[in-house]
Formats: sequence, C-alpha cells, structure tokens
Amino acid sequence: MEGTIVGLINAVGPAAYGVQDQLPPPSAPREGALTQILLVEDDDGDALLVEELLYDTTPATQLLQARTLAQARTMLEGAQPPQCVLLDLHLPDAQGLDLLREVLRTSPAAAVVVLTGLAEEGMGLAAVAAGAQDYLVKGLIEPSDLGRAIRYAIQRRQSEQAAAAVQASRLRAEENARLERGLLPSPLLRSDTVRVTTRYESGRTDALLGGDFFDVVESADGSVHALIGDVSGHGPAEAALGVCLRVAWRSFTMAGARGSALMLLMEEILCAERSSAEIFATLTTLTFTPDRDRAVMLQAGHPPALLISGAQRTQLLQTPPGPALGILPAGLATWPQTSVDLPGAGALLLFTDGLFEGRTGPAGQRLGEEGLLSLARHHAHLPAEQLLDTLVARTQALSAAYGGHVDDRALVHLEWNA
Repeated sequence: MEGTIVGLINAVGPAAYGVQDQLPPPSAPREGALTQILLVEDDDGDALLVEELLYDTTPATQLLQARTLAQARTMLEGAQPPQCVLLDLHLPDAQGLDLLREVLRTSPAAAVVVLTGLAEEGMGLAAVAAGAQDYLVKGLIEPSDLGRAIRYAIQRRQSEQAAAAVQASRLRAEENARLERGLLPSPLLRSDTVRVTTRYESGRTDALLGGDFFDVVESADGSVHALIGDVSGHGPAEAALGVCLRVAWRSFTMAGARGSALMLLMEEILCAERSSAEIFATLTTLTFTPDRDRAVMLQAGHPPALLISGAQRTQLLQTPPGPALGILPAGLATWPQTSVDLPGAGALLLFTDGLFEGRTGPAGQRLGEEGLLSLARHHAHLPAEQLLDTLVARTQALSAAYGGHVDDRALVHLEWNA
C-alpha cells in the first residue's frame, strides 16, 4: 500500500532555520507527486521536532505550517489543499474537539492525525472517534512511526471516502429503483375474464424504466382496454414522457374516450410534453368487447400484435396502421379502427420493436417480425409466464454475438377463455 502513496518530505521549519510558514515545493520531486502536509501547531519547538522527524524519514514531502485555526482554514481552502493535517488540539483561537470538527468541515478530503500531550491520550482516542484518522503522543514519536502514521492516515481517508461514495451510489440506485418500480403500471381489472402477463426491460444500463410504456384497464361495461407504446429515444426524459402518456391514456380511457378521439388527445399530450419537435411515439390500443368475441384495434406506427391460438394458428395481425403520434401537423392524422374476431380461447401478445430489432448476423441482419412469429409458433404451447420469458431469452441469445438488445422491450400478454 505504501508504494501507491508518495510520502516525501521537504523540510520547512520555524524562524530559527530561516524558513517561512510556507515554502514553494522543490522544482522536481525525486519520485512521483509531492504529498503536502499541513502542521497546525503554535509551538515552534514542537514544530521543529516534527520537522526533523519528517526530514529524517521522508525528506521530499512539502511541509506547511499554520499557527492558528484561521491560518489553517486559509490553507485548507486553497487551490491545492494538503492531503494530511497534523493537528495540535490547543491553538490560540480554538481548542479540543471543536477545533478538530472545524478542520474536518473545512477540508473533508484531508486525512487528520491529531498530536496530543503525554497526559492527553484519552483526547486522542476521542479525536479518532470524532473523525480523525489517527493520533500520536508528543514526546513518544519515533521517526518511523510518524511517517507510517501519515501514510496510513491518507490511505485510510481515501478508503473511507471511496466507501462513502459507494454507499451513496447504492442508496441512490435503490431510491431510483423504488421510484421507477412505482411508475410501472398495475393492471386495473374488475374481473378475471382476461389474464394479463407482462414483461419490461429497459435498454439503459442500471435502469428499470425506459421509453416503452403499457397499461391495461377494465371499464364499467366489462370492456378490457390495453395499451402499448414506445417513445423515440432511450434516455430518462423519454422514460418520463412514456409515463406521462400512459397515465394520460388511463385517464382518458376511464373517462370514456375511444378510437381516433382518444388518439388525438394522446397526440396533444405528447406534443405538449415532449422536449423537442423531433420526438414521436408509436402505440397500439386494443379493446376487448365484454363477451370477448372481438377486439377493436388502432395502431399508430406500431408493430402488429400476435394472435396466439395454437402453433399453426398463431399469426401477426396486420391491421391498417395510422401514423405515429407527433409526426404530422396537429389535426391531420387519422387512425383506422379495425375489428378482429377472436377464437373462444387464445391470447393476444402486444410488444415493442426492441424485442425483434436486435442484430442477428454480421451483415446487420435482424430477427424482424417474421422471425419473432416463427419463435412464437414454436413456443405457443407454453403458459404465458414461460412464453414471455422464452421469447425474451431466445431473442437475446440470437443477438448476443452482435451487440445484444440495446432498445427497451415491453410485452403484454392478454389471455382469455370463453
């Protein structure tokens, strides 16, 4: 450990040696960068002893001296604060643990080694408990002890700061995870006639939420409404916009908005909340009729849904799409509404393009919608949970050698049985 911290001393002493309180460093250190040490001591005799001990053991360190807390504060707040402070706890303008706390507050990155008198070892222990890295008793200091205490104190302080940074990062990550988890939707269903299974993966590292969004609600007449969408881009701003659109869709749907009128409201929200005019969103809305024999769908530039009803009958629902939200001038877009007859038992799978757009070959080949259909047919017999996990795992495996999934992925599996 000592090899990583340069403990070099360049002696600076009191007036008897013709030295000022602060000397410039040597023109070129013998080895690595200088370690600056600030000695806060008003007794020139004790300062001279410390200087000689340092000069004997580590003669290339730069030693600075302050005789008061005010002088020490000026040096600690400078452009290049010292890495270590040797602190006497009895100064003309401050004493004891209050002095130590002020030094720690002024320069939280500096290591502090407290210097105590022969009868004050208990004060040294209290200083360590209050935040100092070590203490030494004047009159009992060996040259090797002082150099080692300085090196260890600096290393200990760096370790403490690194541990504190890791802890702060972990707490921020946990708080972000709790926040993002709370922003993911919980289906609002009044009955159990439609079973909902979802998966969501953000394309951002260490994030739970991306620009994809989805929701499922059941209205008072028994109709079940589902939404899936994708905001262009992958950052936190897009994730926030996706949450805004999802909440708006739930509110509009519960209030009775349907079809193109709902799409116009969604587009109005998008245009009002987006950070730039280039941002757009694709989405699909789906409404199961109360008897579950039909589904009414609208697509705004979004991939088609998968109708799953046995391996041979699983198909892509290629319904006429309308434009993505935010592409055309306000009021010009229209979205065709398509009614799809449903089998007595089956499932509809809504998904975002991050599931099938990963590269699967050296020439930029992609799995695509047809490749995803083939996978879905092969695994159509699986229960919903296993089916979604398998589709995510298989598409990831196919793209792993060519960069993997880089986009957000959302899947909503809606299963019914009349």
